[in-house]
Amino acid sequence: MIPLSLVKTTALTLMDKAAIEIPEDYLDGLKQAAETEDGDLSSFVLKAMLENYEAAKEDRRAMCGDTGVPRWFVKLGNDAKVEGGMCALETELRRATAEATDSVPLRPNRVHPLWRTDHNNNVGINAPEIEYAFEPEGDWIDLITVHKGGLFGTDYRMLFPSDGIQGIKRFYLDSLMAFGKRGLACQPAIIGIGLGGSKDVCMTLGKRASTLRVVGSRNSDPRIAEMEDEFKELGNSIGMGAMGFVGKNMVIDCNIEVGYCHTGGMPMSVHAFCLSSRRAVARLFPDGRVEYRTDPDWFTPYQRRETVDWTPAREAAE
Repeated sequence: MIPLSLVKTTALTLMDKAAIEIPEDYLDGLKQAAETEDGDLSSFVLKAMLENYEAAKEDRRAMCGDTGVPRWFVKLGNDAKVEGGMCALETELRRATAEATDSVPLRPNRVHPLWRTDHNNNVGINAPEIEYAFEPEGDWIDLITVHKGGLFGTDYRMLFPSDGIQGIKRFYLDSLMAFGKRGLACQPAIIGIGLGGSKDVCMTLGKRASTLRVVGSRNSDPRIAEMEDEFKELGNSIGMGAMGFVGKNMVIDCNIEVGYCHTGGMPMSVHAFCLSSRRAVARLFPDGRVEYRTDPDWFTPYQRRETVDWTPAREAAE
């Protein structure tokens, strides 16, 4: 059984790491963008951000003044058990969010939508968000925190099957142009696209594609993987670079996730993560071990399963 004390200390460490230490995969992508960028202002922004990341890590300070809205993703092996149960786990994640807001510190961005009530700790009604997934084997839990910008950088459209790939491309480019021209997102960024599902699932898929996949990963469907390569190149061909200035590096990578949808429609969402791609991951084991990493490894074969049944790996090998 995984003790609550381990959940709490690990969650606090993750909050600190996410706010301060930029993931290596994104940092490498940003450095490549800086090497190829020829727009004067875009080059200046990229250089300044890379210097800022080094300073943040050295001084142990948040890499961006706006630390976004912290959220949690929890993945559990089928045999995982947590002391006190899942409600106790959620309580510890909320406590860690509140404490980290003061200790890192994080900007307390969460307020009531109508009364603007602010508890000064990023905790409130339905905040922070905690989402769950499961794996068929294992007694571990993965804790993933993402600090995503909480205002814009997201769009949705109900397309139709007849719109086809060209319709998907049009909406993708429309979204990127709006993000850049209207200052709705901080570029360059990892772009996530959700295709299919119901409207809420479509939005969830796109957001997870942008925040829970690493730069250079590709969808297990080779045809979608080809689209990801094409859309990355397409997004960098519109003449926009860092923070919407003239340039050629707006998209560090493009990730696409799909869900089966109603036969009469083709929902689509587009999400930009952030110029500071804040995420951190740890796997907790019952014996007290904690393994930290930056790849959420969220979209496993089990998460993308298409069939009714699932055969665990150990049974398939027998």
